[in-house]
Amino acid sequence: MKYKCILLNRKMATVVSLNKHVSIYEQVCCNSDRTIVHPVLSSQRSEELMVKKFKKFYLEITSVCNLACSFCPPTERQKQFISVEDFSKRLDQIKPHTDYIYLHVKGEPLLHPKIGQLLDLSHEKGFKVNITTNGTLINKKREKLLNKPALRQMNFSLHSFDGHIGSKDKEGYVKSILSFIKEATSQSEMIVSLRLWNLTQDNATNIERKRNRELLEIIEKEFDLDYKIEEKVVPGSGVKIADRIFINQDYEFQWPALHEEEDDGKGFCYGMRNQAGILANGTVIPCCLDGEGVINLGNINENSFSDIIEMDRAKNLVDGFSRRVAVEELCRKCGYRKRFGK
Repeated sequence: MKYKCILLNRKMATVVSLNKHVSIYEQVCCNSDRTIVHPVLSSQRSEELMVKKFKKFYLEITSVCNLACSFCPPTERQKQFISVEDFSKRLDQIKPHTDYIYLHVKGEPLLHPKIGQLLDLSHEKGFKVNITTNGTLINKKREKLLNKPALRQMNFSLHSFDGHIGSKDKEGYVKSILSFIKEATSQSEMIVSLRLWNLTQDNATNIERKRNRELLEIIEKEFDLDYKIEEKVVPGSGVKIADRIFINQDYEFQWPALHEEEDDGKGFCYGMRNQAGILANGTVIPCCLDGEGVINLGNINENSFSDIIEMDRAKNLVDGFSRRVAVEELCRKCGYRKRFGK
């Protein structure tokens, strides 16, 4: 057994021994004239105790979507569905780094023909899954989603109905989603967010124009609400309409792109700090808004995820935001970053 003794002046510190044979937490209590080392054995290797953890991990399972919404730029990448084998390998690589996966960046996850199998695999490997969907395929994929223990939350982008030219039967669309979520939440602890991210910055104008009124009225009737939802909702937050079922309204945001105007580059973002992602083609990205893999941190098919996040480009991005500086061009053209302030 090795000790690492560090002399600090009237401070207490906890350091991790880099002994590869015995992992030790060493609490070092110091005063002006002595150092006392208290080793505490751990069952994990010290390297594992220092693994970077992500609160959110976006694991894209397809780059294909069945809609063409005005608010979402079309994907320029190759159309692709991840194989079950590759999905399993990626879960193994990211397992030390997260417990929560989000099965989207671009693309419609319910289009994946083996979505049920992917959920089962996620459960077997100890992941909790969040799915964001436009909801148009909920009737077709209903049985593949019900009673899946991995499924923690489903987000339905209801604004996609009006965002897609050619959408028909709004009432049928909404009622099919509400029917599913009522059954799913009655059988499990799943959380549901009904999203309407299409507001303008002037909320009075949204009310005046009766933005989303027809859709919200259907929801109000289905849940027997005695109030108008838009009068209670605050943009950027949610309103609980039933147990574990929420309505979230927010402003429409613009996807970052290299052709957009660049800002002053000052500010903060959680990219690579508490979130990361992998596109269907294996490209590792810092956040869910890099839908084309512009900030290509590396490819999971060529290097391990653990190695990629220690490479210069990833570390420079994080270090930059620690200084409130966006070092990547795409980040300087991202309006969403401004939500985190200067």
